[in-house]
Amino acid sequence: MEKPVLSPDFTIEDIHKLREYNYEITKNMSDKERMDYYNKRGREVQLKLEKMKSLNA
Repeated sequence: MEKPVLSPDFTIEDIHKLREYNYEITKNMSDKERMDYYNKRGREVQLKLEKMKSLNA
């Protein structure tokens, strides 16, 4: 499944697309693989937010 294209207004339909996309990616993963996948993505977002905060400070 290819990555969904989101609208500039970020509608409820975009949320549905993202949930379906994430489900398709993770449906065949073990619990450990799924936890690693989400933790890695979460750390990436956290680093981006910290970088943005430091630029605005």
